[in-house]
Amino acid sequence: MNGKIGFDNAKYLAEQTSAILERVKRSDDKLYLEFGGKLLFDYHAARVLPGYDPNVKMKLLRGLKGQADIMLCIYAGDIERRKVRADFGITYDADALKLIDDLRDLGIDVRAVVITRFENQPSARIFKNKLERRGLRVYTHRFTKGYPTDIETIVSDEGYGANEYIETEHPLVIVTGPGPGSGKLATCLSQLYHDHKRGRKSGYAKFETFPIWNLPLKHPVNVAYEAATADIGDFNLIDPFHLEAYGKSAVNYNRDVEVFPVLERILEKITGAGAVYKSPTDMGCNAAGFGIVEDEVCREAAKQELIRRYFRYYCEYIVGFADRETVQRAELLMKELGLKPEDRRVVAPAREAAREAMEKGKGNKGIFVGAAIELRDGSLVTGKNSPLMHASSSLVLNAVKKLADIPDRIPLLSPGVIDSVARLKEDVMGANSVSLDLSEVLICLSINASTNPTVQMAMEKLKDLQGCEVHMTHMPTAGDEAGLRRFGINLTSDPEFASKSLFMG
Repeated sequence: MNGKIGFDNAKYLAEQTSAILERVKRSDDKLYLEFGGKLLFDYHAARVLPGYDPNVKMKLLRGLKGQADIMLCIYAGDIERRKVRADFGITYDADALKLIDDLRDLGIDVRAVVITRFENQPSARIFKNKLERRGLRVYTHRFTKGYPTDIETIVSDEGYGANEYIETEHPLVIVTGPGPGSGKLATCLSQLYHDHKRGRKSGYAKFETFPIWNLPLKHPVNVAYEAATADIGDFNLIDPFHLEAYGKSAVNYNRDVEVFPVLERILEKITGAGAVYKSPTDMGCNAAGFGIVEDEVCREAAKQELIRRYFRYYCEYIVGFADRETVQRAELLMKELGLKPEDRRVVAPAREAAREAMEKGKGNKGIFVGAAIELRDGSLVTGKNSPLMHASSSLVLNAVKKLADIPDRIPLLSPGVIDSVARLKEDVMGANSVSLDLSEVLICLSINASTNPTVQMAMEKLKDLQGCEVHMTHMPTAGDEAGLRRFGINLTSDPEFASKSLFMG
């Protein structure tokens, strides 16, 4: 938390806008641009490129307003299995709804929603009905017949031609989705097929922030991308097609390189012309590398992201969401850069706080949890659990006390309020534990703030926790995680359960 900036948004916006508009001109003024990564709230990019605005792509869209349509793709299988976007803790279908709302708030309408690989799955059908009854245009595309080997069938009325054509108005069509595998590429190629049948020579390009093609293969920013996609098996490599065509090294990732020969043949078949692109890198128009102004700052930030990913995957493995290979992949990437979990500054203080709680509570039953936060000025604050509150609750209270220069001896919560909430949990709700989680403590804090100026001072400092680093020795409860997420805190935890109970109601 040194506040150093490594990325220049203005420089990036200028370079990226120019690159996109140049592609539009090369595509008979109709370009289908596949947007990889997150369109809004790209917190991974913000973490590894300090200074990067997580909504800079929205500023890009604002600059292109009046020239662009937006299509939103979502894979029916992700709706059916309720795949979750980790940084928000919401499912992909909910994220799609949120994206539509966020775009509308900025005066930008989604032209169409495309449910891809649709096989009439019950949850996907309900999602379709929900959108249509709210006035949105929804299209369903089935799996492309013949894909990936039978080019003659793929590029025919049985393949891409079987999908309903989506009418668009503007020269640029941005095709996005809530995550990888959303069907964005197939949607773009389907539109291309229909356009060329109508005599329009539209084009395709890809906008993918990571990996950054003009950084070294083992640059920590690119390695951090590998860590971010370890769960789906992505890995970076030197683009062999680019190296052969131009004699220059460029970084790409395995899926784009593997699919390129097939994609090249599909594009040639659709357009009836020669090779459209000579390499996967040629397909992309990514200018993120030109926005980096302090390489060392970005290197260090990316290393910290690697450690965060390791902790996240390990916790997901413990609860059954990830496999062992994903954790091992993250460990291997850390070792490549000479990193260990303790290189995250908040890890050791959190573990020490847990040890102190254990020493103090010798003879008591229960699990002792420690937590630590690194504030914006680099100082460290710790917290530990107690019969009254969770470790994250005491951590946040201790942090805002420090920020507001409130002596430790002054309590922020009225004993009467704590007792009332505890009795509600135990007597009315039948809870096994009356210890207050962070969400409950924040409510109590807001109640006390109405009559206590000192508490009000502490409340005003909560916003200064935005973007801070936190580590806990045990996985947070839902209430703790929700409270920390509201502050935009970068949270990690050791892969240990905070309770011996299998069911946490």
